[in-house]
Amino acid sequence: MKQTDTAPNVPLKNFKRTKIIATVGPATNSYEAILSLIKAGTNGIRLNFSHGNHEERTEQIKWIRKASAVYGKPVAIIQDLQGPKIRLGDFDGIVNVAKGQVLSFKYQADYAASGHLPTQYDLATKVKRGERIYLYDGKVRTTVTSVREGIVHVEAENAGILIKRKGMNLPDTDFGGDIITPKDRADLIYGSVQDIDYVALSFVQTADDITNLRGLLKGMNSSANIIAKVETTAAVENMEAIVVASDAVMIARGDLAVETPAESVPIVQRQIIALGLQYATPTIVATQMLASMTDMPEPTRAEVSDVATAVLTGADCVMLSDETANGSYPIESVQIMKRVIRYSESHAPFAPSTYDHEDTSRQSAISKAVISLAENIAAKAIVVETQSGATALQISSRRSTIPVIAVTSNARAAQQLAIVHGTKSYTRPVDAMAATKLTDWLRKSKVLHKGDVVVTASGHYPGVVGTTDTIKVRVLE
Repeated sequence: MKQTDTAPNVPLKNFKRTKIIATVGPATNSYEAILSLIKAGTNGIRLNFSHGNHEERTEQIKWIRKASAVYGKPVAIIQDLQGPKIRLGDFDGIVNVAKGQVLSFKYQADYAASGHLPTQYDLATKVKRGERIYLYDGKVRTTVTSVREGIVHVEAENAGILIKRKGMNLPDTDFGGDIITPKDRADLIYGSVQDIDYVALSFVQTADDITNLRGLLKGMNSSANIIAKVETTAAVENMEAIVVASDAVMIARGDLAVETPAESVPIVQRQIIALGLQYATPTIVATQMLASMTDMPEPTRAEVSDVATAVLTGADCVMLSDETANGSYPIESVQIMKRVIRYSESHAPFAPSTYDHEDTSRQSAISKAVISLAENIAAKAIVVETQSGATALQISSRRSTIPVIAVTSNARAAQQLAIVHGTKSYTRPVDAMAATKLTDWLRKSKVLHKGDVVVTASGHYPGVVGTTDTIKVRVLE
C-alpha cells in the first residue's frame, strides 16, 4: 500500500462532485501530458485496447501512477476492451450502394476476386434472415435476405457509400454471450498482472455477460471492477439486470444511437442514471461530450448543455474520448469540462432525483443515518473508513451535497472510488484512529479548516470489510 502523502492545496468547497474520465492517445502519450490531465481535473484514465500494444500500455500505466502520486490524487485506470470487431474488412476504393441493391458479406473475403464484401467477424454464424445490419455508422441500412454457405446476403434500404474498415451495427442479432474475443482474453491476461482498476466490457447484451467476465477475472486473480458498456438494443432491454450485476455502467452513446433510435438515447441515459442511483452503481456518460474540441478551442453551446445535463441528472462521471486521445486541445477539454461541472453544481436549480434503496442492510441504514446527521448539523464533510469502498458507494448514491472523504488501507479501493460521485479517497494504514488522523492531516493541508464540523463513520474492527458500525461528530481544532 502506498500512502497518500500529498494533497492538492484546494479547499474542499472547491472540489467538483461529478468526475471526469479522459482517454489517453497520441495527443496525450507522455508523462507530462498525463500529469497535466490529472491536474486539470481528470479522475479516471481510459486506455482504449482497440489501439496500441501492451508495451505502450505498460509505460502509460507507470506514467499514470507516478503522476497520481506526485499530485496526491488517486486515479482510476480503465481497461476498455475492444470486444467483437464487427467491421468491414479491407478492399480498394469506394463501393457505391443503390437503394434496393443486393450486397453480400463473407468473413475475410477477397472483394476483387469474389464480389463479397469482407468482414472482420464471421457474421454468418450469428445473423438470421430479417435482421438489420447497419453499415458505416448507420449511413447505409440493410436487411438480411438469406444466409448460405458462410455468405450473408442483404438488401440495401437506402443509397450510400461504403469504405473499408467501417463499423457494422447489428441491433437485432443475439451474440449468445460470445462477446469476449481471443484478443480480449489476451488483454485480460495482460491486465490481470497490471495495475488496472476497472475493465470495461464492450457490446454487453445481458447480465450473464458480466457474470462470465467476473468469472474470468476471478480465475486470473484480478481485483478489477467491471464497467458494462450499454451500446446495444439488447443491453437497453436488459438494463436493470445489467446495472445490478455491474460495478459501474457506461452509456456508450455512439453505437447506441445507431442501434436504437437516436431520439431514445437521452431517455435511456436518464433511465440508466436513475437505476445507478437506485442500486448504488456509478454511471458514466460517454461519446461526443465535447466533440468539437477535437479540432476547436471552444465547445458548442449544445455540448456545454450536454455536460450540464449529465451533471444535473446525477451521473457519476462524464467522459472524453477523441477530445483527449487525438484532439488538438486535450488539456483545455478537461479544463472546460470541469468549469461546466463546477458551475452546474453550484447553480443547480434542483438536486438529482434520489430513490429509496430497497437494501435493508446495516450498511445501508448507517449510510442514511450518516447523511441525515451531517445535513442537520451542516457538516463540512463526511469521513468514511472503508476497506472495500462499499460504504462510500452507498453514501454517494444518495447524492448529498456534503463531500465524502473515504480513507482506506486498500489502494485498489481508493483508486476505484476516484470515479464515484462526490467522493475523495485517501490511502492510510489500518488504524483505529484512521479517520481522526486523516482529518488532522487535511486540516494541516488546508483542505479542511479550524472549526469545521465533520461526521465520521468507522468500524470496531479496522480493515475488516462490512464492519462499519460507529458514527461520530467532530469539530476540528
